[in-house]
Amino acid sequence: MIAFRHFALRRGSRLLLDDVDVVIQRGWRLGVVGRNGCGKSSLFAALQGQLEADAGELDVPSRLRLASVAQETPPLADAAIDYVLAGDPELYAALQAESAAADAGDMDALARAHQRIEELHGYDGRARAGKLLHGLGFTADSHERPVREFSGGWRGRLNLAQALMCPSDLLLLDEPTNHLDLDAVLWLEEWLRRYQGTLLIISHDREFLDGVISHTLHLHEGRARLYVGNYSAFERLRAEQLRQQQLSHEREQAERAHLQSFIDRFKAKATKARQAQSRMKRLEKLAGTEAVRAERPFSFQFGTPERLPDSMLQLEGVTAGYGAAPSASGQAPAVVLRDVRFSIEAGERIGLLGPNGAGKSTLVKTLVGELPPLGGERKAHKDLRIGYFAQHMVESLRDGTTPLEHLQEKASAASTQVMRDFLGTWNFGGDRAFDVVDGFSGGERARLALALIAWDRPNLLLLDEPTNHLDLDMREALADALADYAGAVVLVSHDRHLLGLVCDSFWRVADAEVIPFDGDLDDYAAWLRARGGKPPGTPAQEAVATVSPQERRRAAAAQREDGKQSRQRLRHIETRMTAIDSELLALDAALADPQTYAGPTAELLRLSRQQARLRDEKGGLETEWLQLVEQLEA
Repeated sequence: MIAFRHFALRRGSRLLLDDVDVVIQRGWRLGVVGRNGCGKSSLFAALQGQLEADAGELDVPSRLRLASVAQETPPLADAAIDYVLAGDPELYAALQAESAAADAGDMDALARAHQRIEELHGYDGRARAGKLLHGLGFTADSHERPVREFSGGWRGRLNLAQALMCPSDLLLLDEPTNHLDLDAVLWLEEWLRRYQGTLLIISHDREFLDGVISHTLHLHEGRARLYVGNYSAFERLRAEQLRQQQLSHEREQAERAHLQSFIDRFKAKATKARQAQSRMKRLEKLAGTEAVRAERPFSFQFGTPERLPDSMLQLEGVTAGYGAAPSASGQAPAVVLRDVRFSIEAGERIGLLGPNGAGKSTLVKTLVGELPPLGGERKAHKDLRIGYFAQHMVESLRDGTTPLEHLQEKASAASTQVMRDFLGTWNFGGDRAFDVVDGFSGGERARLALALIAWDRPNLLLLDEPTNHLDLDMREALADALADYAGAVVLVSHDRHLLGLVCDSFWRVADAEVIPFDGDLDDYAAWLRARGGKPPGTPAQEAVATVSPQERRRAAAAQREDGKQSRQRLRHIETRMTAIDSELLALDAALADPQTYAGPTAELLRLSRQQARLRDEKGGLETEWLQLVEQLEA
């Protein structure tokens, strides 16, 4: 178990945590929650030994194996799967030793490496690393790509996979769902529910917390309080505690008033002096229960659009992607989506689902007009006014400038007071409107970007992952604002709570297609778990009315034959891998036998080469197996 005893922690002159007394039992899945700046990440840093307590003690078992997600990813030439394998340093070292010994022909070192790998149950290590990559959205052909070729978001996924690969008794995850798509979030949720160690999570995704945690640690005003249950249970318990505290305060205040009234009336009368004295003592002993200080809920709104056309925006047979058409440049463009037929009507609330890299952002950029269609037509109503949020807008806020200066560029005709009043509704009131954005947190930058969008009073909001860096309060405020918004919304988000509150319909973007999904988020999660085929509303179903019965039968027969061949190949691969495992076990036993090393060196080398050949064959089969599984799932 892990114990905080009268634990206190400072950052500079600021007291973050004070007199924390909490015991975390082995096997708990604990969500650490609280407003930004309350000390959540500092608590993790203390557990990792990066910060010393300013008072009290932190008791952590001496042999506790701790895993956490690295914040930086070096631009390595190592393959992605090797980078993940390195998350298990002992196994990775043993595999490296085995490879070096085989290259050098050192039979003694090779035998020691084999024994160590066997002790670590490590011969399936590469397959486990591949499954982690697969679950987090990496395609099979990307497993051997160098780490340095991945973008920042995908490197973050590599770091997460590496942490999950690490054998651990305590796993610390700080905002693990940032930069994950909903498919990967749902996979991670399932993985964490099966994790056997103690888990501590910081997250602003309440649905994710509800699906994973068994206990909640709430940090508030320097104190920590432990609750049994998930985040929703914590909210209910805390609300009831605050209600009881307020009732106790009100009862105490009424008693105080009654006692004080008696004292004031009779303290000067000799006949009542004893009673007055008694009441004075009673008054001194009252507990002094504090009134509940209402935490000012943050709220904002998107103004009512000036015009709200019925038919706002349509894509008709659009091919979407990057690059110019071949006739203009001589080079073929990079096509991401084909034959997109997508329309937005007044008041519609559409959520886009699908894995990262499938084209959700490409679709949004095409709707905005940032990407011209490679084919087909984009039709927009003359009164359409789009409010577009994407991560690059947050990053493009200029250092050295203030919220007021950013707004003045959009609203030069407005008075300074009007702009300051508006910024105040977005929590940039008072002097905060004059603070340069350099020191703003990611959440504050995102809030400012949303405020600049709201100033224009758009009638269509296109929001691409607006919740990254937003805390729970801000997410709730965004959900409330979108619920009250009169215009149309297209939303890309991995936050199921926000999607569920805002969206009335869902479309799935995958396999170069944009297709309606007939169901809600629970249906989508169930479909992802089942992976039994395409979800309801696929193009195959939509095409039924436009093809002949003979064509449908031929297409279905071809699809069945392709699936049959793929499944046969899968069974063949699995049979062959089982045989390879048996052969490798026999080779491992032979190479671990001292008598083998007393025989001819040529026999040792033959056994070693055979082992290396079988492992290479197994690695290739595992890669092919993953590719076939992906094809069948698609």
